[in-house]
Amino acid sequence: MAKFSKWIGGGLGWAFGGPIGGLFGFFIGSVVDTMNSDVNEAQSTQSGDFTASLVVLAAAIMKADGKVMKSELDYVKSFFIQNFGVDYTNDKLKLLKEVLSKDIDVNAVSQQIRQYMDYASRLQLLHFLFGLANADGHVDISEQELIYEISEQLGISENEYNSIKAMFVADNEQYYKILEIEKTATNDEIKKAYRLMAVKYHPDKVTHLGEQYQKAANEKFQQVNVAYDALKKERGIN
Repeated sequence: MAKFSKWIGGGLGWAFGGPIGGLFGFFIGSVVDTMNSDVNEAQSTQSGDFTASLVVLAAAIMKADGKVMKSELDYVKSFFIQNFGVDYTNDKLKLLKEVLSKDIDVNAVSQQIRQYMDYASRLQLLHFLFGLANADGHVDISEQELIYEISEQLGISENEYNSIKAMFVADNEQYYKILEIEKTATNDEIKKAYRLMAVKYHPDKVTHLGEQYQKAANEKFQQVNVAYDALKKERGIN
């Protein structure tokens, strides 16, 4: 218990008193009173805050289609092992198991995350959720709808939601959606959109979250480049 309490106190100080704090409250017991002071002290998103959000919303996505798939559990486990190591992962999987047994008010949780988490981190969070939904090779419509609901509560624009969705759910306008433009866009508009996206999704935007999240951001940055290269080839853009 001491190990979990230390992690929650250090990484989830801003969550106490809100819906995330309620979900994890059963796990911190008698140490709550001594840690409540962290709420007013937390001013910015740290790696622990981001991880807590992953655990809570991952549980919601895993239950969205009415069943928890082994591929989803493997996705979460692999993500945490690659980014944090085995011991840290074992702690988080125990937390995930407990949260999976709870009713999750997705709107309230997402609104709390929006209040305390910067925009670049929220985009990373959405990217993770789509990756989790796609763990079995298909993003179910129920998962898409829930992620869209989460996206709205996180304050993410519809264009940016569609951009991230297009990285996992292919259609004939996939590359245009990744660059957040219409298929009718001119060549100059495509170039301008690419420059804007390259800045927005540059890995340097999430340096405050640590190297583990820069890797995910880099993958998204690469997809922006792939989309632009495909449209250049299609349009004959120099």
